[in-house]
Amino acid sequence: MAAETHCKPHPDPNPSPNSRRPAKRTAPSGDCARERLKNDEMDRPDAPVALFRAWFAEAQAGELNDPNGMALATADANGLPDLRMVLMKEFDENGVVFYTNGESAKGRQLAENAQAAVLFHWKSLRRQIRLRGPVEWVSEAESDAYFASRPRDSRIGAWASQQSRPLEGRFALEKAVAAYAARYAVGEVPRPAYWHGYRVRPLYWEFWMDKPFRLHDRVTWRRDSLDAPFEMTRLYP
Repeated sequence: MAAETHCKPHPDPNPSPNSRRPAKRTAPSGDCARERLKNDEMDRPDAPVALFRAWFAEAQAGELNDPNGMALATADANGLPDLRMVLMKEFDENGVVFYTNGESAKGRQLAENAQAAVLFHWKSLRRQIRLRGPVEWVSEAESDAYFASRPRDSRIGAWASQQSRPLEGRFALEKAVAAYAARYAVGEVPRPAYWHGYRVRPLYWEFWMDKPFRLHDRVTWRRDSLDAPFEMTRLYP
């Protein structure tokens, strides 16, 4: 799909005088209004992964901050949902990967209910991608390799922070950082046993593209199990 990251919307010529919201937009100029999720791009067996790869490449080129930022939704054993932003560190045909402290709130929730939903929203491109499915740990070797690639201070921080648990004050955190920096003053900083990579394995993908007058493009791929093929469906906006 051709990149359309340069497209600019037109302001609404008649914005509401009582609204504090930014002026609404009307149809984008040029070729933007004609951009569509085309059937020939979606009929490939690897369509959702290939399309994700293409959109993410455009986001890396056009999004100002953290194009790999994603909202991660989990739920506890009672089904109460939770949501936070994390950074995607890897992706392939098996899903998207993030890393975190397994004793954090999201780590505990995933231990109770190993399913998640993810949202990428690229405002500058006016696109978003949703996916959901079961969650699994990546291999110990993968977690070790990624942890070793992090800045040394981030590795120290992974030891010092009891993530998501009560903190009596900032000084307590700084004291813990100093203690672990002294402990690992020489040599490599090992990965804590509680610090893992998690892979969200999609059973569902949805690609959303902004269109004029709320007539957005929405295309989904669904499957009932991880070894089943995806089936593509368009949705009303």
